[in-house]
Amino acid sequence: MSDIAWLIPLFPLLAFLLLTMGARRFSDGVASLIASGAVLISAGLSVGVLIEKVSMVAPTTLRWRWLSLGDQSISFGVEVNQLNALMLVVVSVVSLLVHIYARGYMAGDRRVPAFYAYLSLFTFSMLGLVLSPNLLQLYVFWELVGVCSFLLIGFWYFKPEAKRAARKAFILTRIGDVGLFIAVILIFWQVGSFDWGPIFTAVEAGKVAPEMITLIALLIFVGAVGKSGQFPLHSWLPDAMEGPTPVSALIHAATMVAAGVYLVARAFPIFEASDIALDTVTYVGAFTAIFAASVGLVQHDIKRVLAWSTVSQLGYMMLALGSSGYVAGVFHLTTHASFKALLFLGAGAVITALHHEQDIRQMGGLWKTQRVVGWLFLLGCLAIAGIPPFSGFFSKEEILTAAWLDGRIDVFILGVITAFLTAFYMFRLFFLVFMGGKKAKVEETRVPRIMIWPIIVLALPTVGAGFLAWLPEHGFSHWLTEGTGIAAGPEGESPGWLPLLTVLISVVGIGLAWLRYGRGRVNSAQVEAEPAKEFSIHGLLSHAYYVDDLYRWVFVKPYRWISLALTWLDRYVIAGLVKGIGLLFQNLGRIGSTMQNGQAQTYALVSLLGLVILIMGLSAGRWFG
Repeated sequence: MSDIAWLIPLFPLLAFLLLTMGARRFSDGVASLIASGAVLISAGLSVGVLIEKVSMVAPTTLRWRWLSLGDQSISFGVEVNQLNALMLVVVSVVSLLVHIYARGYMAGDRRVPAFYAYLSLFTFSMLGLVLSPNLLQLYVFWELVGVCSFLLIGFWYFKPEAKRAARKAFILTRIGDVGLFIAVILIFWQVGSFDWGPIFTAVEAGKVAPEMITLIALLIFVGAVGKSGQFPLHSWLPDAMEGPTPVSALIHAATMVAAGVYLVARAFPIFEASDIALDTVTYVGAFTAIFAASVGLVQHDIKRVLAWSTVSQLGYMMLALGSSGYVAGVFHLTTHASFKALLFLGAGAVITALHHEQDIRQMGGLWKTQRVVGWLFLLGCLAIAGIPPFSGFFSKEEILTAAWLDGRIDVFILGVITAFLTAFYMFRLFFLVFMGGKKAKVEETRVPRIMIWPIIVLALPTVGAGFLAWLPEHGFSHWLTEGTGIAAGPEGESPGWLPLLTVLISVVGIGLAWLRYGRGRVNSAQVEAEPAKEFSIHGLLSHAYYVDDLYRWVFVKPYRWISLALTWLDRYVIAGLVKGIGLLFQNLGRIGSTMQNGQAQTYALVSLLGLVILIMGLSAGRWFG
């Protein structure tokens, strides 16, 4: 199967080309069928590749020559190893479920074929990124993923908020991409190759100076910070919720934002060679995790709560990788993809039932009328809160274990606090949406079955994926790292009290959320009044610590003022100077043309005057010389 892995991205690409060329001729149902069918084939091939890699872990590489630069040859192709085989399944399966779900969610939209074309292009780009055998090809698909994100976030371009969010996402991720681009250049300069194998060999052999390794690793991490919404390039991700909910589930929960985590994991031997780089990844991830979790406590938009949760969980993954918990970070990436996609699709079902209402202050009592959605949403909340036997418990425990065994007690404490905050804000969301009395001012509509079945499918890995950690003799850890030279995690045994602590912390968070929101003590008016005080702690959190305001005053407004000043300079000084010079020569031309009147005596007089001036000039030169 690995020999035909190059076919996996091609089917979504063909769907994109077909939908783009015939968008006006295809009905919504045909467009959905074409895009979903293409991704179904890719998902089937991806599952086949993963099954093959379970028994044969040796990487499979197919390369074709692309460019020749002197003695250097640059190739393109595919490489299949344990990490990207796992990612292929995550990307393709979640994409397939989102494609199916979108048929119900986007019903009635006048641009459904275009929407499916963008989804197909994104799926192609993400699969191509995962399969890239070298850093240059990865960078090409990395940028294409960013373009697709821009198109999908701004899909409803008639909404000013959507246009603004798309621009913001494009600009902030481009900042990170500049760092990755410089890293690509430095790697080729130092190693003479873009291929992962020669890069890792050169780093391991000490052919690259330690300072240069640190610089390259930090620049790669800058790229990951942009894509994965880590502080300080995080603020685009919550705003990206202006896009359709299927986009939020696919791009901003399971795939694109995970690309930054995947990049750090793919380049992990480079990070392992630099303690400074690992420390940076750890502390940026830990700060992002608790920062975003605290902001999620007070959000009122159902999708924004989940968006800030995504930022926090991505910080958790970075925390794990920086603590040398390679398997823990990848494991949480995998489990998070399932339960966060479930939560986003569940949120989309709630939004559809309430005629696109997204304010949780206007919700309540949905447990009685949307029981299936409520149960599925509850499974996702239990998983992300870390309650056994759901998948989030196992992966979160692995992360905290890695931080503890790595001797990072401060990071471990931040992780525990984040786990408590996560349980609290997720069940705050659940209780306000599903419990209590009905607050919706509109009549509920029935959620289409085509939107329910993908959520049910996602519930299966949400419940069962965590048991990968219990495979005999650390089967998952051994399989993921076999032949890579990467340690699964810090050496040592997990403390026996750690699982009890993580469960206790989560239960306390759920209990406090129930006391505050689950018993009906907080009515709609009280929740609406929560952010009343601008300079209170609540106001600080509801404004996300004023980071966007800081950026607006430090970067956006000065840039705008400089732009206005340069516009004035260009329009009135430079353009005026150019226009003045043009007018000068135009007038000189007019004077010259008036002198050409055809009268011989005038020409003779001018010639005589010229001769006199010439003689006087020569005489003056002789007298004063």
